[in-house]
Amino acid sequence: MEINAQSIEAIVKKIVSEMEAPASSNDLTIPVGISNRHIHLSREDLDTLFGAGYELTPMKDLSQPGQYACKEVCTIIGPSMRSIENVRILGPIRKQSQVEISVTDSFVLKVKPPVRESGKLAGSAPVTIVGPKGIVTLKEGCIIANRHIHMSPADGARFGVKDGDYIDVDAMDGTKRTRWFDVQVRVSDKFCLEMHVDTDDANAVGYKNGSKVTMVKN
Repeated sequence: MEINAQSIEAIVKKIVSEMEAPASSNDLTIPVGISNRHIHLSREDLDTLFGAGYELTPMKDLSQPGQYACKEVCTIIGPSMRSIENVRILGPIRKQSQVEISVTDSFVLKVKPPVRESGKLAGSAPVTIVGPKGIVTLKEGCIIANRHIHMSPADGARFGVKDGDYIDVDAMDGTKRTRWFDVQVRVSDKFCLEMHVDTDDANAVGYKNGSKVTMVKN
């Protein structure tokens, strides 16, 4: 086959077209992000812990738009006075403070947090947060985050799911393959596609950030 300017142009157009094409509707894979223990703070509690008018210092953008890890860290203390130091604060500030830990962390703190959707804090576990300027004791606010998937509306349509649905996914990339059941789907135009699991889940299957799961068609 003779290579000329026209054939080269055709090849380039084909490659560009393939690169710009949307993901196949048959592609049901989802990237995974691993969440370590962290703290979300209200304006009032941020003032108590760091001083009136204090502003968080963004250190690193997270995968979800507008979310970021901060330079600031605090110590968290359970009811039995067992503690974990250097727990990262995530921004921006929220209406209500929340501490997210793993089951392993709960053994250290001697606390019994429920598995919950973020923001669903009624009846959750108590925890104390210690900052450089003060102490905040939350009567409720400590949870183990449920497994969940962030999706844009376009991804929701592609996967055939809506906000609040629950699906099953296969974790096949790691060293211990498994299936995770009842994973909550959260759809918003503020989200991009990513499943969030905690460090216990990730370690159990040998996952790292960027590993993938596949939605199971029931």
